[in-house]
Amino acid sequence: DAGASMKGVAARYPAFDATLKRPVNLEQRINRCRADRQQAPRLAYESRELLALTAYVARQSRGLPIDVAIDARTQPFLDNGRAAFYRRQGQLNLACSQCHDDNWGRRLAGNVIPQAHPTGYPVYRLEWQGLGSLQRRLRNCLV
Repeated sequence: DAGASMKGVAARYPAFDATLKRPVNLEQRINRCRADRQQAPRLAYESRELLALTAYVARQSRGLPIDVAIDARTQPFLDNGRAAFYRRQGQLNLACSQCHDDNWGRRLAGNVIPQAHPTGYPVYRLEWQGLGSLQRRLRNCLV
């Protein structure tokens, strides 16, 4: 039963991969599992198939708090992410924090600005007419 065996799995990602010596997200972990344990080909990043598998695994963790391990191996990556969150960038010279810390709950282009909790990905967006990853959303936002 996936509801039991996969419960909480997505809430632990990104997670440090000792072989790669860096954190991997859930999509990357699914692809590594396919290749290493099933001898199946890796799925293209953001393909319908990989998004569907990721959504299925993530669904089993819905409502659970994020439980990412933070230690000496992951701290430098966390620090880099935090710096990027507060760094102004893109054509509009905005930092993620300006919307997701300072203005969450307000509207931008008809959409409610959420807090910066990436817990619900992949998500369905009408503008995409399908599922999309957090990375797709970030690319869309950081223009």
